[in-house]
Amino acid sequence: MKIQFFGLILAATFMVTSCKSNQTTYVSQTNIREIVNSSDVTLVDVRIPEQYAAGTANNAVNIPLSEIQNNIEALKGKKVVVFCNKGIQADQAVIILKKNGIEAYDGTTWKNVKAIQNETDKKTN
Repeated sequence: MKIQFFGLILAATFMVTSCKSNQTTYVSQTNIREIVNSSDVTLVDVRIPEQYAAGTANNAVNIPLSEIQNNIEALKGKKVVVFCNKGIQADQAVIILKKNGIEAYDGTTWKNVKAIQNETDKKTN
């Protein structure tokens, strides 16, 4: 009985300590709106060129996730918002960019970034 209890405690401790924490910093929806609409932001669509060509946010550049590491120098000193289809590749891109000292934010999906842009356009018209 004592051994089973100890094993249960050990297993629970292992499960709690082995969980990977998310390395991306949470930015509230209000802040991401401000960042997306700031004049000094670079919007980066990390999807493949075919997906980018099918539709993306206004003024976005296409740097596929597989090429993001090769474009670090071009992004240094810039405020960057990355996005993709579902947010998974964007999460990975943010981690890579931040590890390389770039101010990077997760815009999640291209539709989210485009909606933020459209929302702002409606307010200014």
